[in-house]
Amino acid sequence: MATANKDRSMELQKQMIADHYKRLEAAPETGEPVVYTFVPGNLTELIRSFDALPLLPEINALQSGMRGKSGEFVVAAEKMGHSEDVCTYVKCDIGMAKSGNVGPTGTRLPKPDLLLLSYTGCYTFMKWFELLREEYKCPTVFLHVPYQGDGSLAPEHREYFVKQLKESVIPALEKVTGRKYDEERLRASLRLSAKSEDDLVAVLHSAKKKPSPIDAYFGAVYYVGPIFSAFRGTAEGSEYYRSLRAEVEERAAAGLGPVTPEGPLDDQKYRLVVEGPPNWTHFREFWKMFSDEKAVVVASTYTKVGGTYDFGFRHDPDDPLGTLADYCGGCYTNLNIPSRIDMLVKYIQEYEADGFLINSVKSCNSFSAGQLLMLREVEQRTGCPGAFIESDLVDPRYFSAANIRNRLESYLQMIDARRAERVR
Repeated sequence: MATANKDRSMELQKQMIADHYKRLEAAPETGEPVVYTFVPGNLTELIRSFDALPLLPEINALQSGMRGKSGEFVVAAEKMGHSEDVCTYVKCDIGMAKSGNVGPTGTRLPKPDLLLLSYTGCYTFMKWFELLREEYKCPTVFLHVPYQGDGSLAPEHREYFVKQLKESVIPALEKVTGRKYDEERLRASLRLSAKSEDDLVAVLHSAKKKPSPIDAYFGAVYYVGPIFSAFRGTAEGSEYYRSLRAEVEERAAAGLGPVTPEGPLDDQKYRLVVEGPPNWTHFREFWKMFSDEKAVVVASTYTKVGGTYDFGFRHDPDDPLGTLADYCGGCYTNLNIPSRIDMLVKYIQEYEADGFLINSVKSCNSFSAGQLLMLREVEQRTGCPGAFIESDLVDPRYFSAANIRNRLESYLQMIDARRAERVR
């Protein structure tokens, strides 16, 4: 297979992740505490203010999927009794742990000093950490994030969240790290976060241009990697987003499209919005199906799973614990279905999309529940045609290239037919 084309920011974030895994591998020798946590609602700034290293199991799983390693881990977990219907992120992570706990970059991952569970709308997270607690016999702290059932967080929800931080999470971090809570250090980290968030939103909004200088689904999973994982609130994360913004603004000024694995996509025929996570085991092939058809994704919901920054949220250093509550409560998996529909409608209208597509993931109930309802509602409110495809996160057995390609091609032909009707 030919080497995939990558832009500068993709190469940079790949190196950042590799360096972080090396640091994790060395943690038992350096004495740096390790905190396992999840992407939606992660408290990276707070964790790192205690000089602890965050490790995110979903990142392990998706990186393993992109490197062709997840299939064997999933099968190993199933042989241990885990059902085929269980989230494949979970099975990949458990299978990896039972196979020597060698991470996707080839480094051995350390045992956690603390499991920090931020519950943000995904029940699977709770069972996942129960399994990890049995595996590692380590302390666990549960941060319950109230669900946005009515579309927003009430003041009492915010107070409840802050109370948990003060009475449960911070004491747990103090105990495992041997350090006291330093609010000024947290504030400094949150300032860096807000700057990175400004730069990321500028990048995401650039997709309103024609041609779009980015792909806001396939390309953007690289862009959001640092801010969704270990680097939000760090100097290197801030520098990454400054560099990314400059790179994208340079492309936009030149009227260029994004860099895809097969080359630049300057000639763009279709502008799409996508709902749902991508398939990681065939990521390049999946992206190529779109780029071959000259289809660029101008907005996606998956790239908001770690924060809805493009809807105005920024971390506020003047209210350090309160802003963490606002952040966790606003993650995509914590939004109700009407809010998710509103998001898709807004994207289609503001980004002048030709259509929207749902990738329904077999083993991810947090995303796939309600998606057919969302499809009908968005079509009705926008008059924009929708499409529905199916795959999985990191289980290669549930990716049918021929089926997905046929559905995508048929859908784009339907868009062409509607365009022809409008011309007549």
